[in-house]
Amino acid sequence: MTLHQWIFGGINNPPVAGQWGALHIITLVICTALMIGFPLLVKRVKNGERAKRIIVLTLAMLILFFEIAIRIVYTVKLFHLHAPEMEGLNMLWIILPKPWCAISCWLLVASVFVRRSFFYDFASLSAMICSVIYFCYPGTGFNNQYILFENLYSIVTHALLLTTSVTLITLGFAGFRARDILKTVAGIALTVVYALGEIYLLEPAFPDPMYFMPGGDIQQNILGVSYGLYLFLYILLIAAFILTPYCITSRHLLKERIGRIAKKK
Repeated sequence: MTLHQWIFGGINNPPVAGQWGALHIITLVICTALMIGFPLLVKRVKNGERAKRIIVLTLAMLILFFEIAIRIVYTVKLFHLHAPEMEGLNMLWIILPKPWCAISCWLLVASVFVRRSFFYDFASLSAMICSVIYFCYPGTGFNNQYILFENLYSIVTHALLLTTSVTLITLGFAGFRARDILKTVAGIALTVVYALGEIYLLEPAFPDPMYFMPGGDIQQNILGVSYGLYLFLYILLIAAFILTPYCITSRHLLKERIGRIAKKK
């Protein structure tokens, strides 16, 4: 295999059952080590706040690097190599983030520049939903005989989604204050609107960016349930991901207030 083939493909890369194989598990172990190690590192350095910013910015820049790199690869494949798998696609397909995982990548990158607690909440929850589902049953990346650049892109970006989303929480960037919950809900709603725009305005190049349309792979091939039940479970999962951290934070704040009142008495 040449470097050109590794980057741009064009070779036979048979599918394999890579879910929960060695590479899948090793990737999860690395993510876990980083998620545990970053908070410990911050506690040991002198300037903890600066260390936090460096860690989060580094993770975001790694995401940005891979998001730009994959678009360069797709551009070359479309306009220079005229790869068969790119037939019928255009520059808009390359530029716009898709699917939900890629949308979350750009939300995480944007969060380090917006630097608002509610945006960290929204970006981290969006990324965590995608990455947790992906690592439970990855549909791309691990599932080919050879790990080409596109496979590596899928594996690394999802690993960064998981690591960055959890790190934003453990390092205190995401606050999950009760007053911000509606902003997070609005953010998810706008993401759904964006996905609907891709589905209906740019169809068929964007068939299902957020995996909520009927007849999808998750509904039919993985879960094997009716669309009504799938949509119910889909909404329930998103609601649980949104509400849980806000409920935990509110509970801690309530305990602190009760403790302060008890001390005064």
